[in-house]
Amino acid sequence: MSEVSRQSVVRTYDRYAPYYDMLFGPIQRAGCRQMASVVGTLAPARVLEVGVGTGLTIGRYPEAAALTGIDLCPRMLALAKQRASALPQREIHLALMDAESLDFADGSFDCVTVPYVLSVTPNPERLVAEIRRVCRPGGHIVIVNHFTGSRFWRPMERIVRSLADRIGFRSDFDYADNILRHDWTVLSSNYTSFVRLYRLVVIRNG
Repeated sequence: MSEVSRQSVVRTYDRYAPYYDMLFGPIQRAGCRQMASVVGTLAPARVLEVGVGTGLTIGRYPEAAALTGIDLCPRMLALAKQRASALPQREIHLALMDAESLDFADGSFDCVTVPYVLSVTPNPERLVAEIRRVCRPGGHIVIVNHFTGSRFWRPMERIVRSLADRIGFRSDFDYADNILRHDWTVLSSNYTSFVRLYRLVVIRNG
């Protein structure tokens, strides 16, 4: 699997920050909407969003849920805080934090969402261990991510594979290695659109 460093993630996404919504919003919006809809059906009291970014999803979560959002990139988080300030009636807490070393107690959340982050983090296995730790047993983990496999995207994945550290994410990211190998329960796994670029995966922790 191609390598991504912590420094490159911070550098790249801080550079993306002013243009992130314009560049990535259109292709990520469907996945964010579907992810938040799933969370709504689960009705959790406490939600953690890992990689809150510019806050594209925070206004879509159930109003009754207490939302915590974390991100590694200061400029992205600053934009999320601007969005949160427009929702004063909501319980939203945002923090600068490394998802591979979460500053939360075990079982702190009923639901953990991971939008477009799993193939961005330097050590996906460590991130998975951390989100499982802070999600209560029997709680839910909802992941939206690109996974290798679609014939349509395979040529492009090969072209950008060596650029992972520069562009801040891996194009070659196997579903079996990063989802199916873990001893959790995959409840559903569906593409977010007909172009089959991203999958929405709903998991029961435990």
